[in-house]
Amino acid sequence: MSKPALAKLRTTDWPVVLPRLALLDPALSLVARAVDAGAALETLVQAGLFTEAAKVLAFALPKRESVWWACMCARHTMPPALTEADRQALEAAEKWVFKGEDTVRREAFAHAEKAGFSSPEAWAAVGAFWSGDSMSPVGQAAVAPAPHLCGTAVSGSVLLAAVRGQPARRPARLTRFVAAGREIADGGPGRIPPEEA
Repeated sequence: MSKPALAKLRTTDWPVVLPRLALLDPALSLVARAVDAGAALETLVQAGLFTEAAKVLAFALPKRESVWWACMCARHTMPPALTEADRQALEAAEKWVFKGEDTVRREAFAHAEKAGFSSPEAWAAVGAFWSGDSMSPVGQAAVAPAPHLCGTAVSGSVLLAAVRGQPARRPARLTRFVAAGREIADGGPGRIPPEEA
């Protein structure tokens, strides 16, 4: 028996996810009656609203898959002269995806902070950090991040990657990004080759 398409998208909490997307018309009108995130995603893609489709993916993918997707998008537009802080933020985010360790999650945030929270790589790392049980320093009372914060960071990462260096490439990049996100939602790796100069 085959698995349903976009099986990894979280669908049960769609009514909670929708307001977090801050969609405007016409996108909001198109998805207001969608039964779940998968239906909303397909509606937006069919309408050519790829920025909004990217937001749906950022919030509706499971947190690890969402952070991985941000990393893949960042790698696609990564410049040759990426700063060391950004490189370390990206590597820490990817390492967290594979290992899920709290120490790695906290390292990701430290690298994002060093990078000045100003790049797709830094925001992918913040997404990893906001995926954990607590934002408090080690040894202090736990303060859980709000459930939507990972999606917020990933959305920011992906949209920054879409305009990095050459904003005119944004539409084509978002089309690639959404295709990769859909592949991840289907259980695939979602890798995107580096962009040609």
